[in-house]
Amino acid sequence: MSGLIQRGLTAIVFVAVMLAGLYFNKISFLALFGLITILSLWEFFTIILKNEANDFLRKILGTGIGVTPFLMAAYYHFNQLDNSAEFLKTCILLFLPIIFLLFIVELFTKSKNPFGNLGYLVLGLIYIGIPFTLAQFIAIDGGNYYPNIILGLLLLTWANDTGAYVIGSQIGRTKLFPRISPNKTWEGSLGGVAVTFLIAWLLSIYVTELSLTSWLVLATLVSIFASLGDLIESMLKRSLGVKDSGTIMPGHGGFLDRFDAFIFILPFAASYLLLIR
Repeated sequence: MSGLIQRGLTAIVFVAVMLAGLYFNKISFLALFGLITILSLWEFFTIILKNEANDFLRKILGTGIGVTPFLMAAYYHFNQLDNSAEFLKTCILLFLPIIFLLFIVELFTKSKNPFGNLGYLVLGLIYIGIPFTLAQFIAIDGGNYYPNIILGLLLLTWANDTGAYVIGSQIGRTKLFPRISPNKTWEGSLGGVAVTFLIAWLLSIYVTELSLTSWLVLATLVSIFASLGDLIESMLKRSLGVKDSGTIMPGHGGFLDRFDAFIFILPFAASYLLLIR
């Protein structure tokens, strides 16, 4: 029971912090998701570089580079810059030299796997840094801020995960992907899809920034890619022999465990939402 209480208290604090960060203002949103990005990157590099010498230096470098696109986009949105093309050019000119400095770092660290380490550092940028950066472009459009859309995406993601767990634990029989996640079932996944579409319908009633069609499209994207994102993080942890990405959230693992599915849907959701704006 103490474990259940711990999970419940952690969930309450987590939801309260998320809501406060989303709805206080645009700056609190940027601060909240910037912190989530940093912590997720740190957990990723902690587990993926655990057997590498000088891992602390690489975790610092990887986290710093991984969060750089988010910080650049935050500067852009915070200052509401007019010349986006010039800003993008400046970002590229600043960012690419930083990436190539990693080669020089590996030259002097005497690692047995220098190019593997380079791949890990760039992977953190692609897998975590860029998706969280795209969340800014979903939430902020010009001078307008849309926290309801981000919350809606989070609710769809959590609905998919919760529905799959509850229904799968009750009637799940057919294994979905036993090699990666032995407990996931097709019955649970289909249950998660049903709950996701139900939440999408409710969101279309109360969150009118998007139409019913758009919420249903997002529900479809979540139904497909949230489950795949969860499986991919499970593949990562299984390949490295770890159970959780971290321990910062008692009873729930780490931030990467909580946001693995959300991270994976962001590129697809952002592509759709930016296309229809």
